[in-house]
Amino acid sequence: MKLIAIGEIALLARNHLSRLSPKERRRMMELLRIAKGRPSHLAPAERGELAALVAKAEPWLFASIVADKLSPVPGTGRVFRSVRRS
Repeated sequence: MKLIAIGEIALLARNHLSRLSPKERRRMMELLRIAKGRPSHLAPAERGELAALVAKAEPWLFASIVADKLSPVPGTGRVFRSVRRS
């Protein structure tokens, strides 16, 4: 069961990262490598760029879908869809 859950989470993560273009994914990975887990390692402009890239991947939607998938209570229906703003 745990292996299936890990596989489902991996597929969901891939789907959310695919919201970014290949260029954006490379840039996000570059910024994450520079930061090494510490935002202070990035310049303010780089922090803003990383925040925008992360927001575009909709992590709150990812977390909501994962919680719904792994919930022991079937059909909770608590998946939150984001509202796209232009």
